[in-house]
Amino acid sequence: MRSTGLHHVDLVVSSIERSLPFYSQLLGPLGFHTVSEVMGERGETIWYLGGPGTAIGLREAQTESGSYDRYRIGLHHVAFEAGSRAQVDERAGWLRTQGVEIESEPQEYTYLPGYYAVFFYDPDGLKLEIVHVPGLYAA
Repeated sequence: MRSTGLHHVDLVVSSIERSLPFYSQLLGPLGFHTVSEVMGERGETIWYLGGPGTAIGLREAQTESGSYDRYRIGLHHVAFEAGSRAQVDERAGWLRTQGVEIESEPQEYTYLPGYYAVFFYDPDGLKLEIVHVPGLYAA
């Protein structure tokens, strides 16, 4: 039985002016079509990009702690589900046109049968992934 899913993930970014357009353009074709603003616990604005069954929150950093390191305690990477291999390839093409650093071009991985993904970095160096696994959530 499939879980009802992850409700949301909030990411702290260095510049909302840079990151909000990046994530909106990256995730729009994956079904993240709504953007809403919510007040955070410190009075800061959090921008939520609503997608299929989940949301990604973006909030601007309030403290300086150096650059992101995915091997410190915290977030290693975020994977977004694509509806097809073609959608993974299309998003990889978009990343290239934006000059985004791609860690691994779209290819199959041995994690699960048919696991097809591209790995790349957001403007702050957070590792992201777009993945398609055929039949993974079929009823």
